[in-house]
Amino acid sequence: MRALQTFSDEYLQRCKDLSVEEKFDFIENFRLMHSQVKSPSKLISIKIPEHLLETFKQKATLEGIAYQTQIKNLMIEWLAK
Repeated sequence: MRALQTFSDEYLQRCKDLSVEEKFDFIENFRLMHSQVKSPSKLISIKIPEHLLETFKQKATLEGIAYQTQIKNLMIEWLAK
């Protein structure tokens, strides 16, 4: 059974305010994210409290997954909502 997606009025209004190009870019990026096409990765810099990062890394290790892979998985999951 698939979960039912719901969207807030605020979210829907923000989507309506997107330009045609922004809508196209989002849909194309979403399609590529779920395709088998390998796209290049981009190195980013982000500040995360040390205790949060260390705890995240430890949990990822316990579950047998690389922590950066888990971060990407969480991003994909969040975008699919």
